[in-house]
Amino acid sequence: MRALLLLLLGLVTASDLAFAQMKLPSKATPGASEVRYFTAIDGLMGGNADVILKETRQGKTVTSAVLDVCYPIEKGSDRKDRFVANLAVSGQNLTGSTQSLGEKLPVTVKLARKATGDSFEFRGQITVGQKVTEVASTDNSDLSEKEFLDNQTSEDGVTPQPKDFTEVSPESVGVKVKLDAALDFLKGLKGEAVEVGLSSLTISCDALRAGEQTINLTVDPERASALLAKAKSAPGIVSAGWTTGSVEMDRTIRFAAGEWRDGDRISKDRIATAVAGVLSKTLTAKQTGAAWNANTGKLKLTLKRPSQTYPALGLTDSIEVTALVSPDKPGATDRLMLWISSPVTTTTDESPGPKLNLSEGASGEEEGGEPEDDNGSVAALAMEFKGQRWDADKSVWK
Repeated sequence: MRALLLLLLGLVTASDLAFAQMKLPSKATPGASEVRYFTAIDGLMGGNADVILKETRQGKTVTSAVLDVCYPIEKGSDRKDRFVANLAVSGQNLTGSTQSLGEKLPVTVKLARKATGDSFEFRGQITVGQKVTEVASTDNSDLSEKEFLDNQTSEDGVTPQPKDFTEVSPESVGVKVKLDAALDFLKGLKGEAVEVGLSSLTISCDALRAGEQTINLTVDPERASALLAKAKSAPGIVSAGWTTGSVEMDRTIRFAAGEWRDGDRISKDRIATAVAGVLSKTLTAKQTGAAWNANTGKLKLTLKRPSQTYPALGLTDSIEVTALVSPDKPGATDRLMLWISSPVTTTTDESPGPKLNLSEGASGEEEGGEPEDDNGSVAALAMEFKGQRWDADKSVWK
């Protein structure tokens, strides 16, 4: 009898436990809040705008929206302005007002949003200052927040501490600076032996949104570390380091620094003489000039030879080659790197008397194409300097 009672008690306990662990069906919850993005609205601001429309939705209903528009200050201008407007939502209507961040112009937004299947259309007006833009944009697709964030890139290409100069260029420096500190930083470069990349002065839409821009500088590799140290001490600097530049590894050699240094300085005159001697042989030409650029540290070599295009005319080939010598990595090292450009040849008539005027290509012919053959100049330089060349397949010096 006692055994039977214990058995019944065990069954009841197990039943209660199982019931407690059961998940009862819950009531249906309304649609969860979701953020969606439009990163392209066709035709907005005359088709020249960089647009981000952020919507917060409850199910299919938009509960709030923010419109971020970056656009040229004038048609065709590289200068940009931007406004960010919080939009009120009333049914299909999105409205709001704000002020542009750069020119401080009043902005009003009146848009009607309509879902059409899997896409959306926007119609209405955006007024900036006195200028009214009519919006009539159809077939727009939206993105999830994850898709939007995955498409955002913040890579500036600046490497503060590279292990060597195989992936960044020794003469090319990038300084990321806060927008409100950029002008003072640039003014501080006046009178410095450095070149500022003109294109990096243009403030892009990404820079406006990030509040930072990257200034690209070209400097003699022997002064790059000092320039970076000075830049990092300036107000508003976010980061500073080396970036990609003119050096191509397949046209670069590495060699022992010993005999090519005068104390702590690179013996540029001896290097120029050696490079010119090799190129004179490989290009079958006579050196006519050699000059080091005080700002960039680059060597410009010029050579001339009789042109074989039409020998009887006595034409002349003028050849220009650029070279750069630097340590093979930042800091102390016993190795140097030497890069040379592909030769650029111009053919002219330098014979006595009246000249034959020559053009470089037939009308309509495409420019560019394959670089000129240097007749083994890089290999010959490697032999002259007892140097190594870069193995791109194995990413090592050989």
